[in-house]
Amino acid sequence: MIVEAAGPLFLAPGSARVSMDDLARELGMSKKTIYRHFPDKRSLLAAVLDRQFAAVERTLAAAQDAHGQSFGARVQRFLLAAGSELGRIGAARLAAGRGDAVLRQYVEQRVDAVVYRRPEELFWDGHRQGLLSTPPELLSEITRGVLERLLTSRLPRELDRTAADLLRASVDTVLYGAIRPAHSAHSGLGDEQLRAVMPRARDEEQEVGP
Repeated sequence: MIVEAAGPLFLAPGSARVSMDDLARELGMSKKTIYRHFPDKRSLLAAVLDRQFAAVERTLAAAQDAHGQSFGARVQRFLLAAGSELGRIGAARLAAGRGDAVLRQYVEQRVDAVVYRRPEELFWDGHRQGLLSTPPELLSEITRGVLERLLTSRLPRELDRTAADLLRASVDTVLYGAIRPAHSAHSGLGDEQLRAVMPRARDEEQEVGP
């Protein structure tokens, strides 16, 4: 109950100013009661961050658990899930980004383990299947860069697109190219077939569970 109630306070903008007094008022309990469970603000914030990343990990694990699907479908499924979790990841980084080097390092380690290693594993799987002509390390680095940039970018709002849309479009551009064939020359596929191979993110929104 304490961790659940502390989450919206600690993960909101301006969370560095949230005190244990604020939390005690929010919960309607004394600070002494909170301190019986958490000796200080850092330990409580660490518990909040653990809960946040557990939610992210559940979403990404569910997206990655796509046995029987094509490699392309697995990539797109992961990108959609990762894009949907950018808000949670960004809030965690913001909460730990000021004043506490230990928590900041912890968050970066969790982002690396929970988020960035998953596309790396996915691209290496595609490489082992002989499906990639580009080094998987390069694709992983590009995907990581896009994810990091979208965490702080205003572009989704400016383009009226979701972060998942833009993440997916960016990686699609790397994997398939940005130039459309003039006369269905690319791999013998026409525009309608290309759209079938690379559907937009919103077409698959129901496939990725929280």
